[in-house]
Amino acid sequence: MPRIMVTNDDGMSSIGLHVLARAMRVHGDVVIVAPDSEYSGAGAALGPLHLIQPQAKRTTVSGIDEAWCINGPPALCTMFARFGLFGDIDLVVSGINPGANVGRAVYHSGTVGAALTARNGGTSGVAVSQAVAGYGIEGQGWDEMIVDQHWDSAAEVASVVVGEILAAAPAEPVVANINVPNLPIEEIKGWRHASVGAAPPRAVASARLDPIQGQDGCFTIRMEMGDTIDSPADTDSGAIERDEVTVTYLSRLHPEPQPELGAVDDALDNLLLTVRRP
Repeated sequence: MPRIMVTNDDGMSSIGLHVLARAMRVHGDVVIVAPDSEYSGAGAALGPLHLIQPQAKRTTVSGIDEAWCINGPPALCTMFARFGLFGDIDLVVSGINPGANVGRAVYHSGTVGAALTARNGGTSGVAVSQAVAGYGIEGQGWDEMIVDQHWDSAAEVASVVVGEILAAAPAEPVVANINVPNLPIEEIKGWRHASVGAAPPRAVASARLDPIQGQDGCFTIRMEMGDTIDSPADTDSGAIERDEVTVTYLSRLHPEPQPELGAVDDALDNLLLTVRRP
C-alpha cells in the first residue's frame, strides 16, 4: 500500500491540512509531516539549518495515525522525509493552501516548494491550493477571510488527481500544481490544463516606506493591495477566477542559451586570461 506524506506551509493547526490528510487515507497510509508554525511564502527554502537546529516532535491529528511537527519550512519537512525518517514515502501531497498559488505566486509558495523539493528527492509531489472568495493576495489568505472555505471541494479534487498519479506511477517524478475554486463541488464550472500566468488574481500593487517615530532610519513598509487582475482564460490565474480547477505540471529548471549576451562570455574569457598571466 502506498505511503503518502502530507505537508503544508500554514502549520500543523491548519484545517486545510487536516481535511487533505483525511482525504488521502483512501489511497494508502498517511503520515503528516508539517511545520510547527506558518511558513507562507517560504518557497522551497530550507532555512538556516545551523540556527534552526531541526527537531521532529510527534503530535496528534484526528483520523491520522502518525503526525510530526518540524521546526522549519515545508521544503525541509520534505527533505527529511527523503532520508526515511518517516518511512518510505511514495508521494508528497502539500496543502490545502488558503489562497490560489497561481501566476508568480508559484515561485514563492511554500505549498508548491514542498512538492518541488519532493521531486528533487525522486518522489512526485502534488500541491493543492484553493481560492479565497473575494480576496487572497499573492497566494495567501488570512484567518478572517477563510471562515467559509469549501475545504471538502479541494480535498475531493486532490483525491481524484492523487489516485490517478499513484495508479500511473510515472517513470520520472512529476509536480502537479492543483488550484480549486472556493465553491461547492457541484458549482465548479470545469477544469483545464493551464499555463502559469504572469500574476495571481490579486496582488500587491505598491509599497512605500513610512518612518517609525523615535527610530531613526527605520521604516514600516506599507503595502497597497490591487484590484482583481483579469488574466487570459488559458492561464492558471485566469481559469481560477472563472471558477475552473487548474492542473499545471511544473517543469524543472533548465538552462536557456542567450546568444545575444555573448559579451558576457567574452568578458569572462578576458578576466580569466588576465589573472592567469605571469
